[in-house]
Amino acid sequence: MTTELVTEVGAAPEAPTRGRQVRQRLFADRMAMAGLVVAVLMIVAAVAAPLLIHLEGQDATSYHPELLDSARGGVPRGAFGGASGAHWLGVEPTTGRDLFARALGGAQISFLVAFGTLIVQILLGVGVGLAAGLGGKVADSVLGRLIDLAISFPQLIFAIALLAIVPSGFPRPLLLMLVIGLFGWGGTARLIRGQVLSLKTRDYVSAARLSGASRARVAVREILPGVSAPLVTYAALLIPSNMISEAGLSFLGVGVRPPGSSWGQMLSSATTWFQADPTYVLVPGLLLLVNVLAFTVLADGVRTALDPKARSLRGGR
Repeated sequence: MTTELVTEVGAAPEAPTRGRQVRQRLFADRMAMAGLVVAVLMIVAAVAAPLLIHLEGQDATSYHPELLDSARGGVPRGAFGGASGAHWLGVEPTTGRDLFARALGGAQISFLVAFGTLIVQILLGVGVGLAAGLGGKVADSVLGRLIDLAISFPQLIFAIALLAIVPSGFPRPLLLMLVIGLFGWGGTARLIRGQVLSLKTRDYVSAARLSGASRARVAVREILPGVSAPLVTYAALLIPSNMISEAGLSFLGVGVRPPGSSWGQMLSSATTWFQADPTYVLVPGLLLLVNVLAFTVLADGVRTALDPKARSLRGGR
């Protein structure tokens, strides 16, 4: 009885699991939490865009010439781009379209393309990386050169050329996902290949092979869990990169086209109005900046939460 009592009283508390430790580190990072809050709010706003636009009572395609000053070349009447109770962020110059509705439409496109492209990049990158790392010397050599080619490929030039020749009837958001994803999977594949080459020499992987497990089973059951942490970190960094790529292509006129709205497209149209109507530049510019910054800070927080060594090197924030 005494022994049982001592065992109960002196029992060590249960050690937290790795997942709980990662969550604790992430929740303790104020910058990462701020980025998470901003990212979640923007995603919710994009998903709820039809409801928010309905609450404002406007839409993204209706023209309002009565709100423009024709004597000044079509600049919105009033301060802050014609912002009012009916048009919360004002209207566009020359068209009078509601800027709030178009900004939310741009958010929908930005997140749709960013996450859709991420799926393409992850599928291609993980598949090629696993095949290169687990294949023989010939497969690794061939796929390794393919990965190097994908990374060194002049993505922007070929993306512009490809997007420019595709018929206008093809859905532009889907086309952007495919083009950016097909040109941007090389980094993911290189990361996975390096991780696989390191993990496949571990004892538990060798034991699985000796037990008769197939190569596919080893990849799924033994290798993928080991590469999940760096893959999550890299995926979080790809999201803001994809948002910038979409905005850049739309800015150049080969991405989303009118009447669809994109932050890059809006910035392209606003370059000639930044002096007469600064609001038209600030709205899409600040939205793009805040979102990219939020996802970048969140990705950095995920990296430090998953890698305590990196966290300690940065002073533990």
